[in-house]
Amino acid sequence: MIVLGIDSSSSAVSAAICDVSDGKVLAGGYLNVKTVHSKTLMPMLESMLSAAEINLSDIGIIAVAAGPGSFTGLRIGLSAAKGLGYALNKPIRAVSTLYSLAANLAGLNGIVCPVLDARRGQFYNALFRIENGKITRLCEDRAATGEEITWQLRDEYKMERIILNGDGAQILKGLATDQNIEIAPPALQYQNAVSVCLSEEGEVKPANEIIPDYLRPVRFGGE
Repeated sequence: MIVLGIDSSSSAVSAAICDVSDGKVLAGGYLNVKTVHSKTLMPMLESMLSAAEINLSDIGIIAVAAGPGSFTGLRIGLSAAKGLGYALNKPIRAVSTLYSLAANLAGLNGIVCPVLDARRGQFYNALFRIENGKITRLCEDRAATGEEITWQLRDEYKMERIILNGDGAQILKGLATDQNIEIAPPALQYQNAVSVCLSEEGEVKPANEIIPDYLRPVRFGGE
């Protein structure tokens, strides 16, 4: 089955087309230059589909990073996915942004700690164990302080390999200087729609049932 993936949950925006029957990535697009996603996402999708010679009618499911993340970015990605879902009568898989970040590191073993800078002293975070390609979720997506996250890592996983990724990785690493924590390689550090496409987590629903997972209340006029 062919899956179209979208991730605009942060300053980076990406799209991908994958054949999930064999895990093959058919096409992909990625920008991390702080452009306005509402101006770049749809042209990226059109260019990618055209270059790969794939018709929208070939798509079986649309997968989208549904949060947590940038409120504005999530709205743009969800709007694009739902618009395509309505127009094509295709179902949508809403994928946790944090799970898809963990999936970037599926080829490694250890405790994966995706962290997104949620501002106001908090991070969006979850913990996962990856062993021989299998991803096991250790806690639900949450908004937590850096001190809360580093305390848990020190208390529960101090003897294990811990890998950070996400746009808050460098900040959290700075708060955990006494711990054996490493940051993922640059190519695996940020959100990517390929991992959204290949996600094994996230329920498939009709377009009208998909909503963003902000984790925190949306504040008028800002993130």
